[in-house]
Amino acid sequence: MQNDFKLMSQNKIQFGTFQMFSEVGFTNACSCRMNGESDIVPGILNLALHVSDDPEKVLRNRKIFADAIGVDAQRFTTCAQVHGSKVQVVTDKVIGSGALSFANTIPETDALITNLTEVPLLLFYADCVPVLLADPVTGAIGLAHAGWRGTAAQIAKKTVHAMVESFGTEPENLLGAIGPSIGACCYEVDDAVKEKIPEYASFFTDKGNGKYWLDLWNVNRQQLLEAGLLQEHISIAGICTNDHPELFCSYRYEKGKTGRMGVCLCRKAITSN
Repeated sequence: MQNDFKLMSQNKIQFGTFQMFSEVGFTNACSCRMNGESDIVPGILNLALHVSDDPEKVLRNRKIFADAIGVDAQRFTTCAQVHGSKVQVVTDKVIGSGALSFANTIPETDALITNLTEVPLLLFYADCVPVLLADPVTGAIGLAHAGWRGTAAQIAKKTVHAMVESFGTEPENLLGAIGPSIGACCYEVDDAVKEKIPEYASFFTDKGNGKYWLDLWNVNRQQLLEAGLLQEHISIAGICTNDHPELFCSYRYEKGKTGRMGVCLCRKAITSN
C-alpha cells in the first residue's frame, strides 16, 4: 500500500491528486472547498447541483475546477448518487450527462466506468469515500461513491467486476485509490450499521454503549484486494474530511449544511509528437 496523494493549486483552485494515476495518463482530482461561490456556505467550491444551491454558481464552480485540472466542463459525466451499488457504463451516448443540468444526470447510480478518452467522470462527496480505479493496459477507468451503505453493498468490488466484464480489465493491472473522506478517527456508527457489514467486523472499533468507530478506508481497500488488486497498487489519501473542515466539505462536521466536493477521473487522449 502506498500514499502518493498530493495537494496542489492551479489558478487559485486547490485539489488533491494521486501521482500514480497522473504518471500513466489519467487526470485525477479531488477538489477542495476554497475559492468558489455558493449560497449554502459563502466562498465554497460546491460542485453539486442537487443540494439546493444556485445552479449558475455551481456551473461557474465546475468551470473553474475543470480549467484548473485541464478537462472540458461540458463533458463532465455525472450521476444521481443514492447510496446504492449500481455501476453504469459510460458510452458515447451519455457523455455530458448532468454536466449542465441535474435533469439529465444518470439516474440512481453510484459508480461510473468507461474506456473512452477525454470523458471526465465526476462524483460528489462530503465525507463518503471516493474510490478511483484506472487500468493502464486497457485505458479503462472507474469511480465509485462508497458511503457505509455502498460499502455494505460492496460497490468497490462490484465496480472492479464491471470493468472486468465490460473492458477485459485484469484486476492485477488496476490502480486503486481512496480519496479524502471521513476517517476511523471520526466516523461513529451504531450496532445497526455494524450488523449490515458482518464480514468486515474487524474494521469496527468498539467505543461502548453500542457505538463504534468504522474504518471505511480499509474496508474499501480490503474489497479491492478481494477483487484482485495488488496491495502495492492501492493508495489511500489518509486525510479525514471531518478533521480538516478548512480544506474539505464535511457533512458531519457542518451538520448537513454544506456543499459537495467533486472527484474527477479522466483518461487522457494519447498524442504523438
